[in-house]
Amino acid sequence: MTINPVLVEATRGGIVESAHRGALAVVDAHGGAVRAIGDVARPVFARSAVKVLQALPLLTSGAAEAFALSDEELALACASHNGQAQHVATAAAVLAKAGLDERALECGVHWPQHEVAQRELAASGVLTGTPALAPLATRQEGAAGSAAAQRPLSALHNNCSGKHAGFLCVGCVMARAQGSDPRAFVRGYVRPDHPVMREVGAALQAATGCDLSRAPAGTDGCSIPTYGIALTQLAQAFARVATGVGLSADRARAAARLRAAVARAPFFVAGDGRFDTKVMQRLGERVFCKVGAEGVFCAALPEQGVGVAIKVDDGNNARAAEVVMAAVIEALVRLDDGEHAFMRGLSDVTLKNWNGIEIGALRATAELRAALAATRA
Repeated sequence: MTINPVLVEATRGGIVESAHRGALAVVDAHGGAVRAIGDVARPVFARSAVKVLQALPLLTSGAAEAFALSDEELALACASHNGQAQHVATAAAVLAKAGLDERALECGVHWPQHEVAQRELAASGVLTGTPALAPLATRQEGAAGSAAAQRPLSALHNNCSGKHAGFLCVGCVMARAQGSDPRAFVRGYVRPDHPVMREVGAALQAATGCDLSRAPAGTDGCSIPTYGIALTQLAQAFARVATGVGLSADRARAAARLRAAVARAPFFVAGDGRFDTKVMQRLGERVFCKVGAEGVFCAALPEQGVGVAIKVDDGNNARAAEVVMAAVIEALVRLDDGEHAFMRGLSDVTLKNWNGIEIGALRATAELRAALAATRA
């Protein structure tokens, strides 16, 4: 078994306190390896990192056009969102356009991942059944935000609700095409054998080139199928998202539309304080990046014509995978001085304690930076 190199270090008192090993692939749309670090052939469950690939049928089926989905709604279909009021309201709006509501979602219910959204929802009385208090969203976001903030905890708050709302739109279009009742047709859409999941799987297979019938298969946190795919194949898929090369014409158009939607509405792919939103707010269409669970992170870099796939061995996301992705973007993407400083702040993070005292750093290793510098050269 290959032992992956250390990609990220946490320091304290002048020494390395902990380290995160992992692997990284940078690949072009033709499958050419631009850079490989560690074991990039081992299958990994890509989880939420591939939501843009899973959203391709939303465009190719005609559902996005049929329901006149906005940039915000398309971005949410690619999202692992915070469950903030705007996310919840937008997911509900997508379902309403399809003639459905949150009861159709099969992603499960969990509390918002964003601390402020959690507090607002708790204050609304969802825990105690007391009358809704006036949450912060009421003052900041207007009527739509207020209504969403006071909505009882439901599957709309699940970080995958936008993706699942997109799946349901696809199912409704399929049902209409064959004269079926959409509400009945979409039941069980998370099953691997459901027509919606078969269409999603076909898009994932076409983009990655991975034969999913032979790949390790599991169940994702939101109950849809997830597959073990090599980092090289994931990186190639994102290079295809970046360029359209290697995709059918309709999937290439779909990928370009989704990238553009996320670039115009990056808040909806994650939310306040999140790496993906912050980076795409700053860099626009030069980067499409999407985190997944268990230390997986993927990106499309259109100007370079490459895709990136990362796996941190210990499954750490915010502490490690984000640092690696920041270092990749810093090394490979065209940046001005301000943007370079912004990305360096994400790849070499000063750590402070609760009193604001600087106690160490979280940083990309010198070995990782040297390998990426060689890639750039």
